[in-house]
Amino acid sequence: MSDRSSYAMVNQYFDEGAELVRLKDEMYDVLKSSYREIAVQVPVRMDSGELRVFLGYRVQHNGARGPYKGGIRYHTSANLDEVRAMASLMTWKTALLDVPFGGAKGGITVDPTDMSPREVEAMTRRFTLAISHILGDNRDIPAPDLNTNAQTMAWMMDAFSSRYGYTPAIVTGKHVDLGGAPGREAATGRGAVYVLEGADRKWGLDLSRQRVVIQGFGNVGSWAARELHQRGVKIVGVSDVSGGLYSDAGLDIPALLGWASTHRPLADATGDFDAVTNDELLVSPCEVLIPAALGEVIDEDNAGQVQAAVVVEAANNPVTPEADKILHDRGIKVIPDILANAGGVTGSYFEWVQNVQRFRWKEDRFNAELAEAMQRAFNVTSAFADAHSVPLRRAAFAIGIERVARASKLRGYV
Repeated sequence: MSDRSSYAMVNQYFDEGAELVRLKDEMYDVLKSSYREIAVQVPVRMDSGELRVFLGYRVQHNGARGPYKGGIRYHTSANLDEVRAMASLMTWKTALLDVPFGGAKGGITVDPTDMSPREVEAMTRRFTLAISHILGDNRDIPAPDLNTNAQTMAWMMDAFSSRYGYTPAIVTGKHVDLGGAPGREAATGRGAVYVLEGADRKWGLDLSRQRVVIQGFGNVGSWAARELHQRGVKIVGVSDVSGGLYSDAGLDIPALLGWASTHRPLADATGDFDAVTNDELLVSPCEVLIPAALGEVIDEDNAGQVQAAVVVEAANNPVTPEADKILHDRGIKVIPDILANAGGVTGSYFEWVQNVQRFRWKEDRFNAELAEAMQRAFNVTSAFADAHSVPLRRAAFAIGIERVARASKLRGYV
């Protein structure tokens, strides 16, 4: 694990991309820093009668290209530095995918797995009202992230609507019954697979002959596993917070999806596979590695042991800059998070459009539009990388930075 902050690591990627497009010096501070950062108290009366006070954050990084957009995470690591880093990544991600949003992120420093549903709901509503003055369907639109889901978004929408009137477009990632879009839940994991298919065509990977390891079996990892399995791709390793499973012959993904749907840890599953730790899974034999859980899981300590030929960053910031250099020097291709992980925000854009128009798409259209957007972004990024002889990550940041800088200048921000 790097001793540098998450924000410092993201800014290193920013500097490398900005240098490539010859960003003017006067623009650095404008584009690197956040427009607004809020920290709020979130007092909650627990079921025991105890009053606990949690810390919540919302960082709005840049809104030059549209309303702020970014998830809400509930995790003990969700401090201001991490949220600030994730907000910056969202700015470049939305720009790279060319959706008309800016970048934001939010979170509460908490372990929600130790809380009852009533306590989580009370915390969510209190947090939403505490930051509601900076939210809005044309101002700032949250979405699910780590340890939050469609139910969390339903509570947020209801809390906001109780103060400002019914506003379904205030959040994305909702239940379909509340204006959510069919296909949105799967969009991040499915989007990562669409990008991988673009890489398959570009690099001649022949996915049918590749062994895939997916670290993380939550919303993103499980949908990526489901999509790859449906395409006949062999998945040899998966994991959740409890540990991992590995079988070179391939795992029974439908059975594991069924197991996980009952909220049972993968470590308790039975079958013809070996139990491994998450750390061991990251360096297990495979051709494609998909980190789909927490950030900074591949660092300078284990990057030299990664056996994959391609790393697809389905999680946010899973590879540290030091590890990124090691992987590049070893000839391992990395599809960066602001590209591979962008299916979620792209799907959120589709949902937001439907809410604003009060017109729901069919899921086939949602998925077709998502596939086109993700593969177009891969092709643009890949062409830029080839033209400048740089890795995909540097190309992706450069494209995003150039687009945000152009919008900032046109709007008169600078």
